Amino acid sequence: MEAKYKRVLLKISGEALAGDDHFGINEDMLKKVALQVKEVTQMGVQVAVVVGGGNFWRGRTSKSMDRATADYMGMLATVMNAMALQDSFEAEGIPTRVQSAIEMREVAEPYVRRKAMSHLDHGKVVIFGAGTGNPFFSTDTTAALRAAEIDAEVILLAKKVDAVYSDDPEINPDAVRYESLTHREVLEKDLKVMDSTAASLCRDNNIAIHVFALADEGNVMKAVCGEKIGTIVR
Repeated sequence: MEAKYKRVLLKISGEALAGDDHFGINEDMLKKVALQVKEVTQMGVQVAVVVGGGNFWRGRTSKSMDRATADYMGMLATVMNAMALQDSFEAEGIPTRVQSAIEMREVAEPYVRRKAMSHLDHGKVVIFGAGTGNPFFSTDTTAALRAAEIDAEVILLAKKVDAVYSDDPEINPDAVRYESLTHREVLEKDLKVMDSTAASLCRDNNIAIHVFALADEGNVMKAVCGEKIGTIVR
């Protein structure tokens, strides 16, 4: 198999990291992610990662808390996930750096674009934690922003679902599964690939999005090699 991309950004949802536990971090899922990333890096592909925090906390689900405070709590949840991924990656021999948009030097480097790109050029995986560092922006928007900043060729959107559907397939059995979409269709049909801010950023910067299930073995490798799994948005 030959890699289609040289530099990718892997976006992992917090829910995907929880696996069947539905909350917290599932260690079997961590190992599964680490092994898939290891396969890809051994092909010479540069990998950056943005991870969500929904397995611990979602800012937008709080009903009574100040929204900004709730969002900052969500950013801290992403840093916990980033540290767990770093530990799992390094256990598999993958040199990894965590960069946080909120400064916490004891556990992560501060986010510096040129340093992140230097790490990637030297074969290290870079995990971006704490979202954009600003409330009111999702980790999907973080993925789009970081992908644009580091010149990633594609966002690999690893989720619990295996593709983009017209509706939630767990609720609506008649939901239509899409194999390919344009950025415009995602926005016009209001498909829940990612939020509209992130989708617009990807459209404006011509960043492709490949949506697939994280739990399926070898899917990260298949996506990097351009195989037709899940849904491709371009």
